[in-house]
Amino acid sequence: MRTIEIYDTTLRDGSQGEGVNFSLEDKIAITSRLDAAGMDYIEGGYPLSNPKDAQYFTRVRSLTLKHAKIVAFGMTRRRGMRAADDPGMQAMLDAGTSVITIVGKTSTFHVTEVLGVSCEENLAMISDTIAYLTAAQREVFYDAEHFFDGWKLDRDYARETILAAARAGATRIILCDTNGGTLPDEVAAVVKQAVTVLQLASLDVPIGIHCHNDCDVAVANSLAAVAAGAAQIQGTINGIGERCGNADLISVVANLAIKMPGYNCDSLGTSHLTELSRFVYETANMSYRPAQPFVGSSAFAHKGGMHVHAVAKATESYEHIPPEAVGNVRRILVSELSGRSNIAALVTHPDVKNDKAILDSILGEVCRLENEGWQFESADASFDLLVERCAGSFSPVFKKVIYTVSVESRPDSGVRTEAMVKLIVGSAERHEVAEGDGPVNALDAAMRKALEPVYPTLRRMHLLDYKVRVINAQEGTAAKVRVSIESTDGDAVWGTVGVSENVIEASWLALADSFHYFISRKNVAVC
Repeated sequence: MRTIEIYDTTLRDGSQGEGVNFSLEDKIAITSRLDAAGMDYIEGGYPLSNPKDAQYFTRVRSLTLKHAKIVAFGMTRRRGMRAADDPGMQAMLDAGTSVITIVGKTSTFHVTEVLGVSCEENLAMISDTIAYLTAAQREVFYDAEHFFDGWKLDRDYARETILAAARAGATRIILCDTNGGTLPDEVAAVVKQAVTVLQLASLDVPIGIHCHNDCDVAVANSLAAVAAGAAQIQGTINGIGERCGNADLISVVANLAIKMPGYNCDSLGTSHLTELSRFVYETANMSYRPAQPFVGSSAFAHKGGMHVHAVAKATESYEHIPPEAVGNVRRILVSELSGRSNIAALVTHPDVKNDKAILDSILGEVCRLENEGWQFESADASFDLLVERCAGSFSPVFKKVIYTVSVESRPDSGVRTEAMVKLIVGSAERHEVAEGDGPVNALDAAMRKALEPVYPTLRRMHLLDYKVRVINAQEGTAAKVRVSIESTDGDAVWGTVGVSENVIEASWLALADSFHYFISRKNVAVC
């Protein structure tokens, strides 16, 4: 078994992604979670670039890490300056990490046109920097920036840069596909040649790989590099990073551990990958990617009737691995594409599950409603209530008599919204009025005023999310809208949906389902 090192650069390269901004506390929290997950190396940032990164290296020393090594990142010394006089060198030493990663130029184009130095000076910058840091008892990894582009442009010079780094004392040579424009076959061929270059020079220095995802093959490139001889993979959690991002370490680890016999990254394991992925998303205040391989909410979701029927018999028929292997779960979706198997899989009551006539009735109603714009994939509560209505077992806890919503705008007092509801609750008619911050909030408040005296535990229930989607946009302002609501009581979370040409009516339908679901499912006590 070949052990592959996993090097995380979420806190540095990942933070360069658009919309990503980690606070110092975020960086510390992610560091702790990555270490607990078994990450080999965690790159904390460039200590000279900003005060936050400098503070990070001070704060991280107080953590008791179980496995990971913290890495400071920096660049080669400045041109025309001794390494000992370069403030960047001192900043990296002051970071106090045992490992430092240095990035240097590999491509002659970048050396002459971007950096603006001679090829000889660039080689000296690489050698001087690494020799200076290793003399200070630091382990140095060398990131060969633009290596694949540089190799294609001037193979001899690209070879000299990595030889210079290895001879100066670098313990890893990382080949970077910085522009993300190289394909897997090219990566594999060049990695093999780079490994041979070091071997022929009698330099026993492992090769690593650092891929960007501009061609959507960063994970494939990383795995191809490993098969060609690379011993370390660099990337970020969820693939966040500049432009199109970096190699997603979630997919890298899952593939290495599960799909590629002969390689291991055992310190990480895979059962926690879904939780780790979502922790980083939450910390970065980013939305999950439902279709993200292995860990996305849709990764093991089945919608087509034929698929669900097969999965019910043998899960491996439409799943390449068990979802539990990566900490994920299987989901059965219901839609107009569903078959009876989807409905049966989601129905819990045995009298309904085994009644083909009722199942066909439910499927027919789902197809009819979805044709009108309804969607039940994220509206589990509305689907459960639909099942009860089709089965004839639905017993409403309240009935609508009438509701009205008024919005009044005055130049001197702003906008005032008021809702009135008249409901039959039990044998009594309840008539309540409430104001709100908008029509939906006012409706919600009026319904609560009518229902809470009878069902006081409704105070535990509140809305988590409210979304409006235009269904047939070509109709302009007369288009139908779909309102999706997510609610919780602090323990469970459920979704409801409503559709109408009137956004208030669509909201009422979704709200009413949410109240019905909570009261009927939670055994809410009646006063």
